[in-house]
Amino acid sequence: MSDASPSSPSASPAPRLLLGTLVAGCLAVCLAQIGLAIPATLNGLFQEHLHPVGSQLTWISDAFLLPVTILELSFGVLGDLFGRKQLLVGGAALLCAGEVVAASASGIHQLWAGQALAGLGAAALFPTSLAMIAAGTHTGAQRARAIALWASSLSAGGFLAPLLGGITGTYGSWRSAFVVVAVLAAVSALVSLWLAVNSRAPEGRSLDIRGQITIGVGLFALLYAVIQGPVGGWGSTPVVVAFVIAAVVLGLFMAAESRARSPLLRLGLFGNRSFAIASVVAVVGMFSFLGTAYAVSIRLGPVQHQSPMRTAFAFLLLNGITPVLTPLTSRLLHRLPARALLTSGLALIAVGDFLAAGLDIGDRNLTSLIVPLGLVGIGFALTVSSITATAVNTVPPQLAGMASAATNLLRDFGFTLGPAVIGAVALSQAASRVNSSLATSSSLNAESKAAAHDVLTEGGPLALNSVPATSPPGAARAYAFDALGHGYAIGFMVCGSAALFSALLVLTALRRRMAESAPQAEDGTQGTVLTTG
Repeated sequence: MSDASPSSPSASPAPRLLLGTLVAGCLAVCLAQIGLAIPATLNGLFQEHLHPVGSQLTWISDAFLLPVTILELSFGVLGDLFGRKQLLVGGAALLCAGEVVAASASGIHQLWAGQALAGLGAAALFPTSLAMIAAGTHTGAQRARAIALWASSLSAGGFLAPLLGGITGTYGSWRSAFVVVAVLAAVSALVSLWLAVNSRAPEGRSLDIRGQITIGVGLFALLYAVIQGPVGGWGSTPVVVAFVIAAVVLGLFMAAESRARSPLLRLGLFGNRSFAIASVVAVVGMFSFLGTAYAVSIRLGPVQHQSPMRTAFAFLLLNGITPVLTPLTSRLLHRLPARALLTSGLALIAVGDFLAAGLDIGDRNLTSLIVPLGLVGIGFALTVSSITATAVNTVPPQLAGMASAATNLLRDFGFTLGPAVIGAVALSQAASRVNSSLATSSSLNAESKAAAHDVLTEGGPLALNSVPATSPPGAARAYAFDALGHGYAIGFMVCGSAALFSALLVLTALRRRMAESAPQAEDGTQGTVLTTG
């Protein structure tokens, strides 16, 4: 990212113009985070009203996350080449259009389309908002304050999303939630159009078309295989073909990146062993957190059929702690090695997940969630504030920007894997358990067993758990309920194990190298770099 741009005056801009750019950028990133997070509180309503079958519920989350993961870095380059203000306005407009499509959805496929379109807009907003704010500042202190406000706005989006989802879902409908986000997106587009100051930095920047195409196809094929595996069978032709395509195309991506003049992902960074380890931690650690969030949303919504407002309470524990702890974590990052905070945060996530796995699926008391989800929330607050600093501190200072951009890509990939993997693990385990229960049950008559098998074959355990209790398959609902509790308990265990593995990896493998390679700030404390694109 460049400090100045050809379209900006050489002198410091007037305070009014700088304030307008800051407001526009902060509003844009807050909006993007709300759009990303709000569907999680509505999964129960999606199951109730749209009746998704098999893995269709998982795709609602990943339809938004996938464009963000694969296009975020390319949008950063587009902003540098052609102007960031246009992308800020256009990204908000795309997100608005996607939310309108989702709000008017008559079926699950239209909802996917709306989520994908909104995710495309968010992919433009995340890097562009930060780049505009950074380009509009002209001193180190000014930039640090502006980036802190941007980061606080990102956290605020994660805090506001469950509140908006809970209120609109409880007192309106799931469609109302998307309408609210669409209105916010329209406001963001207008604010950016009127107040933001354009900037660009085209020198040395170019699009990596081959890299973008191959990583897009490869990641989509991989996610398709992981999500569809429990539904179609891991040995089924479509799933096997998807895994093969993913392996081949991701191999082509690595080949393309090794020859690209301006690569999307600089593979040379992974020659640094410490950065490679930190990258694994970024993927696995963020997978653990969003996998936890997805498991919580399914447990409270489609499984226990709790209201969106009660689901929102759980997400306030997961997301709402981060903005509250931001001042503390910022001070800790200046006083402690980023590695120490990262290890502690991942360990807390692991403990919270293991506690959540032990909760009885019949326990609907929200108080039971306070300790496990509170620990995960505190752990995430520590982790998200230090994960980029940890990766950046493993490379020489002149490579900090590249390292940060690569870490953002890998972190978002971990986020995308969370719902995909945990949904696959939980539904696979639940389907196996409920089939076993039906086969050995002596309390169900033949008609109920046959009807339950039909529902299970067509829609999976979540569909069987949602049938009317008085219907023929309704007699088997208890088996589905128990099986889903078992499946998502295993999901929590997988998330906890992933977080624990990451914590141990940071603690052991990065101990000496981090201390030797950490860049120093002017006051002698460890410096951090936050950038995208």
